[in-house]
Amino acid sequence: MQYDVTVIGSGPGGYVAAIRCAQLGLKTAIIEKYETFGGTCLNVGCIPSKALLDSSEHFYNAAHTFKTHGININDLSVDLKQMIARKDQVVLENTSGIAYLMKKNKITTHIGVGSFEDKNTIKIRKSDGTEETISTKNVIIATGSKPTVLPFLPIDKKRIITSTEALNLPEVPKHLIVIGGGVIGLELGSVYARLGAKVTVVEFLDSIIANMDSTLGKELQKSLKKIGFEFLLSHKVTGALVSGETVTVTAENPKGETVTIEGDYCIVAVGRTAYSKDLGLERIGLKLEDRGNKIPVDDHLETAVKGVYAIGDVIKGAMLAHKAEEEGTFVAETIAGQKPHINYNLIPGVVYTWPEVASVGYTEDELKKQGKKYKTGSFPFKASGRARASMDTDGLVKVLADSVTDEILGVHMIGPRAADMIAEAVVAMEFRASAEDIGRISHAHPTYTEVFKEAALAATDNRPIHI
Repeated sequence: MQYDVTVIGSGPGGYVAAIRCAQLGLKTAIIEKYETFGGTCLNVGCIPSKALLDSSEHFYNAAHTFKTHGININDLSVDLKQMIARKDQVVLENTSGIAYLMKKNKITTHIGVGSFEDKNTIKIRKSDGTEETISTKNVIIATGSKPTVLPFLPIDKKRIITSTEALNLPEVPKHLIVIGGGVIGLELGSVYARLGAKVTVVEFLDSIIANMDSTLGKELQKSLKKIGFEFLLSHKVTGALVSGETVTVTAENPKGETVTIEGDYCIVAVGRTAYSKDLGLERIGLKLEDRGNKIPVDDHLETAVKGVYAIGDVIKGAMLAHKAEEEGTFVAETIAGQKPHINYNLIPGVVYTWPEVASVGYTEDELKKQGKKYKTGSFPFKASGRARASMDTDGLVKVLADSVTDEILGVHMIGPRAADMIAEAVVAMEFRASAEDIGRISHAHPTYTEVFKEAALAATDNRPIHI
């Protein structure tokens, strides 16, 4: 079998790359080692976590805000088994949808572990032990990532767990310990905090979501404390032991003193590691970089081996599903002879807690390090009529603009539906809009997006209307 392009991995980067290749008239194959398509994102990442986040948010509102709305519910309880079953159904619908798209676009699918024999020959090892070989002109590596494990924190997948096991707990924890104050830990911690668990976050750095604008971390910490979170920042975890149904985590505080935290479950959420093994890269002369797991690529996302490309979590940059999607499209169009581009500075980041957190462009700290002259404007959701109506008044929108040209350099928001609202900022920045441009655009009233407009007015010449 001879293909124009073979994609290894069917996550968001891989399946999007395959579809775009097929749209461009290239004979395309895709290899997936698991029985379902979609990779981490659809199976044990983005989609199932959002399903549980939505379910837990409904429960939390029923328990805490419905009465204020005039809705009375008696004997409210959590059916975690049903909640997880709904999550599984959402996953099934999404993964089945990818399988349909493969058929629709006439993409040949292979289930098994793909590895290089040479740069144009891919061996596929199937689960039953049999093997087959295919020939291809180009290869796109899109094998994604897996949870990072710490050598001194053995994962038993029962009490000390990763994000994967956290999606299928048999009960709501009494006290959930989360190691890592990043996106994954805070989202999964939110699920169980809303259902009644006490959640303690142990973070090595002095802030949560440290890769985002510092204002967002401070605001999110305030909001999460309201639903039962505790934070141990600047704490270095040194170990964890399981005894029966108890997990004891040890850490060093900023003074160097040892502290212990006891809970019944512990999620290790300290990031993800690129999955680049079992590919046979050594057979084509490819060496890894960045602690030995990232695949080096050039500006066209091509490796040192001509015709072999890599995208998504296995290369440098943020580990985001939508980044991988853009890279998949980019490589497909590059192979087809087009001249695509990606502005990595304008790939938004989102945290799906509540309030949601979203960010695009430069942070204030980054602008300071660059010595860039900028101005800032912010506006709180508590001054928004729409936010008051929905009782979602936590958070704010912050706009950073060039102090001379007024061009928007960064937008950082925490509040209701920030994950959707950030798209307006991305569009504006792609067209190099000024803060004044946003301030002069009519935003429907009442909407959450008016807060973005007010923040832009504040950045333009400090003239927000409603505060």
